[in-house]
Amino acid sequence: VTVRTRFAPSPTGRLHLGNVRAAAFNWLLAKHHGGVFVLRIEDTDIDRNVAGGEEAILEDLRWLGLDWDEGPDIGGDYAPYRQSARDDHYSAAIEELLECDAAYACFCTAEELEGEAEEYGDGRTARRYSGKCRGLEIEERSDRILGGEAHVVRIAVPEDMQDIYIKDDVFGSISVATHEIEDFVIRRTDGRFTYNFAVVVDDIRMEISHVIRGVGHLSNTPKQAILFDALGAPRPVFGHLPTVLGADGKKLSKRLGATAVSKLRDEGLSSDAVLNYLSLLGWSHPEEKEVLTRPELIEAIGLERVGKSDTQLDEEKLRWISSRHLAIEELHELADHVRPFVNIARFPDALTNFQATVATLRTRLSSYGDINEHLGILYPDEVDSEETRKVMALDPGVREVLIAVRKRLLSVEDWEPGALDQAVRAGGKDAEARGAALFHPVRKLLIGSEKGPDLGNILAALGPTEALRRFDHGCG
Repeated sequence: VTVRTRFAPSPTGRLHLGNVRAAAFNWLLAKHHGGVFVLRIEDTDIDRNVAGGEEAILEDLRWLGLDWDEGPDIGGDYAPYRQSARDDHYSAAIEELLECDAAYACFCTAEELEGEAEEYGDGRTARRYSGKCRGLEIEERSDRILGGEAHVVRIAVPEDMQDIYIKDDVFGSISVATHEIEDFVIRRTDGRFTYNFAVVVDDIRMEISHVIRGVGHLSNTPKQAILFDALGAPRPVFGHLPTVLGADGKKLSKRLGATAVSKLRDEGLSSDAVLNYLSLLGWSHPEEKEVLTRPELIEAIGLERVGKSDTQLDEEKLRWISSRHLAIEELHELADHVRPFVNIARFPDALTNFQATVATLRTRLSSYGDINEHLGILYPDEVDSEETRKVMALDPGVREVLIAVRKRLLSVEDWEPGALDQAVRAGGKDAEARGAALFHPVRKLLIGSEKGPDLGNILAALGPTEALRRFDHGCG
């Protein structure tokens, strides 16, 4: 059986780390099994939908590299992939349930329902439907419907079973007493279909095999299980992911300032690193590895290592993981990712020998956007050449070192870090200087500081023209 997973967001705003985690798990699981990842837009809540919401979701998923095999923009065998365009599927399912008495029309008004509020033993009061219209004769129902009387459609919760058993691949076996579940509404008086009903119909029609989502949906699962059974469809594999808490210990939500995926993209975090971090929100690698490439995640992912306990967002750890990904990224790819973030107005020469520049600074970066913070090392606002000259006046040995190194650099044919480092050391040998006596004055002349990256990397990043210009300017 082909594994088919789905991510079904509502177009109510940008994705944040809490809800996009479900997309990451579904994508990884589909890839792990060589299956299909479906993107479905649940846009029936018109009041909450925002303009451009769907486009923003697609943009965020594309940036994360969570490509879908079927979806609203590319279609598929089970199109359409927007709930707002699937009313015919829902209507057909309603008729199917009505015909086999698994659902019925309910004419009770809001006032009547309020009067049926029942007291629970623990003092809570809940409005719970008594099932009054369940026993109406077929003729009476038909007459009232034909007469235009407002009504909803309710599912007839089975009375021949005491408990509903649900198998969850994370939380294990769960049972809910049927008397705790009322005959719930599946179509409202205005003709709109309820969330639980539409989701189940879509999952059946689209042959979704695995429903992986946040634990907040666990309370919906008994009702959905009843609907799967009533429609004669096998239940999918359920797996509920633990709650993601913010740094303040509160549940993430858009209203409480959860970190938007777009914010991380704009700051220049690695999308591979964000996917890596999302996978660790509730799941652990069999070998406890924390820095994982996309192929490694696909190979290792599985619900059997998802925990039940809440997990907490740690942006410091996210940035550490991003720094590790930048450290192992192919240099030409890293340079391509960093380039758009460079402040050209501030660092007009930075794109010269850019790969060498990135190679010099890469271990300092936790995001592509960090580049401007560190370009100042190679391109300080001003290198104090006058100070270098004063040092040389006080210590003639410094001048001798700089002149010897410059002479060696002039003979370098392959201007790359290894050859340049050898040239610096050869110059130091000529001037009988090594260690701090060699490296400090050369680094001070080049970048205005005795501390910084390796000299071979600095020289490669600056390039021969700029490096020798700084020698000439500093030596006077």
